[in-house]
Amino acid sequence: MASGKESPRQKMINLMYLVLIAMLALNMSKEVLSAFGLMDEKFENANELIATNNEKTYKGLEVMAKEKPKQFGLAYTQAQQVSKISKDFYKYIENLKNDVLKGGGFKIDPETGQLPFDKMDKGDFIDEEWFTGDRLSKKGESVMQAINKYKSDIKNVIGPEASASKVMDNFEKTFNTENVDAKDGANKLWLDYHFKGFPAIASLTKLTAMQNDVKTTEANLYNLFLGNTLTEATTLKNYQAIVLADKSAFFAGEKFQGKVVLGKYADVVPSALNVNGQDIDLSKAIDSTGAARLDFNVGNVGEQKIEGKFTFVEKGENLEIPIVGNYVVVPRPNSATISADKMNVVYRGLANPMTISFAGVPDNKVSASGSGLKKVSGQGKYVMTPGQGREVKINVSATLDDGSKASDSQVFRIKDVPKPTGAFLGNTDGKMSLPRNNVKIGKVGAKLEEFVFDLDLRVTEFKIKVPGQPSIKCSGERLNARAKAAVTKAKRGANITIFDIRAKINGAPNVKVKKVSPVIIELKN
Repeated sequence: MASGKESPRQKMINLMYLVLIAMLALNMSKEVLSAFGLMDEKFENANELIATNNEKTYKGLEVMAKEKPKQFGLAYTQAQQVSKISKDFYKYIENLKNDVLKGGGFKIDPETGQLPFDKMDKGDFIDEEWFTGDRLSKKGESVMQAINKYKSDIKNVIGPEASASKVMDNFEKTFNTENVDAKDGANKLWLDYHFKGFPAIASLTKLTAMQNDVKTTEANLYNLFLGNTLTEATTLKNYQAIVLADKSAFFAGEKFQGKVVLGKYADVVPSALNVNGQDIDLSKAIDSTGAARLDFNVGNVGEQKIEGKFTFVEKGENLEIPIVGNYVVVPRPNSATISADKMNVVYRGLANPMTISFAGVPDNKVSASGSGLKKVSGQGKYVMTPGQGREVKINVSATLDDGSKASDSQVFRIKDVPKPTGAFLGNTDGKMSLPRNNVKIGKVGAKLEEFVFDLDLRVTEFKIKVPGQPSIKCSGERLNARAKAAVTKAKRGANITIFDIRAKINGAPNVKVKKVSPVIIELKN
């Protein structure tokens, strides 16, 4: 500003500059808060995905531990301990997040499904609850104790194992809670440096990120356990002969069909094979994968054994590997198998592909019914298009060879299509930097990232906000003339917000799509 005496006009100009600067600072603050909110949502979505993958890996370890307790027993025991430790600490962090929301009086908007990010600029609750001056309060100390206990419990499970060094080094870096040297030269407590004086939405996002670290650590450890057990099987002496049946159970009078392999399909051809006292012709039994095909009558109802031996030549000497397996011959079926092809649930309004069969019964003698269920071409193929409600029941009946009936049913949960992510020029980063002309001609889009269906979303309308100008509503996917004019007037570096994005699914006009997340664009020129 000018010094000395100023004219009334100059004073008015100076005042207008101050007001403008204040308004820009306010807008930037709201945009930063919204950015934190969007990041929190992305972490939440990532946590759900990692949790699903972790559960699959954990179940795989459980199955292998039952089948091969000597190889996978210890790994599964460690996985059980890691699972409980992770769940307990993840739940503790979730309680901290709920306290932040409750303490600040923040609630999810039932229409948008989002928290009021732009209003979560105060962090008084954590500042008062976790800190007393430069020290931690009792609550703050309990938070640090919970983090350190989690670290200690995980390290106790893993122990000093050398093969885990890289994973544990990364774990130590991720959950390093040592004091931090701040930019002002002060040596601050870890909790003080990361949470004191921050907006509530920033602290909430950091806690969600910590939950992501917990889930990622859990995934790393499960993979470590699998790696440790698999590396033990490095020579033929450590392999086991495994009987793999083409199906797990057979009807009386059928022929058994299956394979005998050495742990995994490998190009290892035996020199001899004997099963149940009979020598097998290798020229007919061994296929290109190294598996031996078996073909014999299964016998009576009940559990049956397969015994024999593989003979291999290793280092010029014969190496015999025992074959020990079993299979079960079952009577006629009395239960159905119903499974969704792409998911464990069905999505409202969408044609969910399903496969429905009845064990041992031809497809033309199986019938299925349920609200929204329709038979399509293909063996056992159906589509389910659920409507209202939270669950749908599918009933299946089968006609057996003797004319008798067998029936079964299963209930599926119904979920809505998840909230889409806003996109501009195909970019879903949430905030991006683009030239002015690109913004004016760009296309607003919506995407369902990491969704099981590949849906074609089409934006029908949206609103655009240019700093210093009123919001403008646009129809379709592109900016109208008013919006382009507003962008033309915007200053370089201005943050333009595209929000209240509405979209529909092509081919499914009756499916209600949730409001799309906003997009923020910084003008480069």
